[in-house]
Amino acid sequence: MEIHPAIEIIDLALYLQKHQALVISDVHIGYEEALQKSGVLTPRFQFADQMKRIRRILAFCKKTQRRIQHIVITGDLKHEFGTISGQEWRETLQFLDMLSKEGSITLIRGNHDTILGPIAQKRNVVLQDALLLGNILIIHGNRLPAAELLKQAKVIIMGHEHPAITIREGGRAERFKCYLKGSWKRKTLIVQPSFMLVIEGTDVLAERLLSPLLQHGVRNFEVFVAGDRVYRFGRVKDIK
Repeated sequence: MEIHPAIEIIDLALYLQKHQALVISDVHIGYEEALQKSGVLTPRFQFADQMKRIRRILAFCKKTQRRIQHIVITGDLKHEFGTISGQEWRETLQFLDMLSKEGSITLIRGNHDTILGPIAQKRNVVLQDALLLGNILIIHGNRLPAAELLKQAKVIIMGHEHPAITIREGGRAERFKCYLKGSWKRKTLIVQPSFMLVIEGTDVLAERLLSPLLQHGVRNFEVFVAGDRVYRFGRVKDIK
């Protein structure tokens, strides 16, 4: 489904048709090890599921002749703030090795990526604060983009918030990852769900958002739920 002209939602990834680029966000490799260090016993299943999920996306692109030349990860590839855990070293390198077979990789620096540099250097991967593809600006979203980049952008793609919505029916409630599309400073703003599979994310109907780009709220943003397929839910303010 197109969320914007020439920008498609393919499961938890965006495909930029003109640039033959695949964009994913907030992978948070190493999350389970971080939980275990804090005393929460969690089975380590996320990475295997993430690898299966990205392979399905890549296979779909190949089957439908959506050529991929460039892969962009919009921040928080790994989870730990101040260190690189053993799990992060192993799994992040494995993840990058798999993606590098499909195209060049750009890593956007997220708030969890304070020491991602050694991993990026080990695989000769570009690490930067933002990426401008034509008039599409890709950022993490934890801080405002540079003014000179904003002048050239008509569309902004960001992660950081891990958006999700909780759907209630009777006594049952279920949370789903979702995309948000709205406007910010007369730019089209698209917020991606996380590629983190352990948790669904932040309920945009009930929880406070952190990004400076979303401080005026998302009531007028459109919601696209990423489930067994993509569902267009209308505006946040109309969802009950």
